[in-house]
Amino acid sequence: MNTAHPIQTVTLAFTGASGLPYGMRLLECLLQTGKTVWLLYSQAAQVVARQESNWVLPSDAKACQQMLCEHFQVNAEQLRVFGKDEWFAPPASGTNPADAMVICPASMGVVAAVAHGTSDHLIERAADVCLKERRPLIIVPREAPFSTLHLENLLKLSQWGAVILPPSPGFYHHPKSMEDLVDFVVARILDQLRIEHKLMQKWGA
Repeated sequence: MNTAHPIQTVTLAFTGASGLPYGMRLLECLLQTGKTVWLLYSQAAQVVARQESNWVLPSDAKACQQMLCEHFQVNAEQLRVFGKDEWFAPPASGTNPADAMVICPASMGVVAAVAHGTSDHLIERAADVCLKERRPLIIVPREAPFSTLHLENLLKLSQWGAVILPPSPGFYHHPKSMEDLVDFVVARILDQLRIEHKLMQKWGA
């Protein structure tokens, strides 16, 4: 990553894997630091959001954008939500990509699709754009255990330049709550984006 050009715009994708609390907390932190977020989410992510976090993500992207903007108290310029078939959305083209993309959480289905370049919907296409334009792509895969096929797909993406960041919280900072465990993972994602945060103390500080 070229630190001379700091991250300003991030495409954030939620997919149908367990771990929506990581994604929602990351969204909150990105907005709090003044970053512009282009949010994408799958139908399966809507199911997971309701089950894990009691979040009801509307199927209509505009309705979701309004709801989230009101919740996080930001304007529509800072947080834009796109549907899976909005092929004229900025992240669909290499002429106007975000500075980085994070898929958090990343299902093994989406990992496989990105690894094989299928680009059947906007999440996959946006990731494909990041890879071809050499923009940072961070994948937060949630599955246990990984099959050999999963590992092969993740290895392929790593070889193409993606960062594979499993949501594996550490315990050396003595977490006191579930929120502390979530913040540990989100802090590692922000570190990869070179975005300053105060979610946890730096090692050795």
